[in-house]
Amino acid sequence: MPRKKISDCHRLFFLLLLLVGGCGPSEPVVKIGFVAPLTGDQAPQGEDMLHGAQLAMEHAQAEGAAVPGYRLELLALDDQRNPTQAVAAAKRLVADRDVVAVVGHLNSSCTMPASAIYHEAGLLHVNPVSSNPQLSRQGFKNFFRACATDDLQGPAAAVFAQQALRAQRVFLLDDMTTYGRGLADEFEKKWRALGGDVLGHEGVTQGDKDFAPLLTKLKPLSPDLIFFAGMFPEGALLIKQKAEVGLPGFFMGGDGLFDPALINLATPQAAERVYVTNIGTDIRQLPSAQAFVQAYEARFGPIGAYSAYAYEATRIAVWALRTAGVKDRAAVLAAMQQFKDFPGLFGLQNFDARGDSLIRDIGIFTVKDGAFQFVTASSH
Repeated sequence: MPRKKISDCHRLFFLLLLLVGGCGPSEPVVKIGFVAPLTGDQAPQGEDMLHGAQLAMEHAQAEGAAVPGYRLELLALDDQRNPTQAVAAAKRLVADRDVVAVVGHLNSSCTMPASAIYHEAGLLHVNPVSSNPQLSRQGFKNFFRACATDDLQGPAAAVFAQQALRAQRVFLLDDMTTYGRGLADEFEKKWRALGGDVLGHEGVTQGDKDFAPLLTKLKPLSPDLIFFAGMFPEGALLIKQKAEVGLPGFFMGGDGLFDPALINLATPQAAERVYVTNIGTDIRQLPSAQAFVQAYEARFGPIGAYSAYAYEATRIAVWALRTAGVKDRAAVLAAMQQFKDFPGLFGLQNFDARGDSLIRDIGIFTVKDGAFQFVTASSH
């Protein structure tokens, strides 16, 4: 079933509906903020996250009031995958005293500056998918992350590429963002430790369209593998143009590529046997996630790469609000001290002292017959 398409106009109308809700203006509300790219080239992933958060809120509302006498509401904002816009969104959420927790962002380059604003305001920040390890190393006690990190993802990709694909000579590309450069560096460290050859490491710019000159330059090097750390719009063009210039060898990337849009943009033929890692295992194989899978697909269609993580992060934020029982930021944040063995989609969810999830599986997928197929998972 194809992903349901939403135009920018419809998307903005949809966000307005989220803000207005269905009740009278005099009814008191308590809000959970949500931020992701909801317009622009990464909107498909942002929409998938929003759908996960929305479903979590619907389930929470069905369970009864999180705070007696208050209506629970999702305030969704668009950061356009731009750090400046992310900061503006963070400031807007902080300024709204009805907001007691925030779920976001997608890109680590957006999460990094926004996280400092949430920290200063004492606002619970549950991040679904920003995987750069430095985020939790800032020491912010309000920061919790529902996914595995790139210091796990990069090494898992390197081990798989050498052991399963028998690759020895790699050329590294990244999109020069906090996420991309960090993931590529983690891959490279492990690759070198395993004795592999690094033929080069270059950056590309988000929004660029023509990578043929770069890929043509790589042909004489004959890499066994191109590893790209970035997002699916650029990844799709790299895959397509790699085939067009006749550059052999495998193509592999991180979770930023794990979106059906990658296959459509690259074309299924060019994307065949592309490998990607993801910041968790295959959600469809987990007994703990089957009710979510069925509910999500009935409501929104196929699950996106980050839908489950946004659902998980939003449920955690609601848990903290429900545990606090009051509309108070400090109380909601303090409630996280009681967080233990939360029955999440990926198993019992717990956090370490930095706020990182103790569920540290990395999934590896390949494209086969126009769809992602689960290959294996590595545990840490």
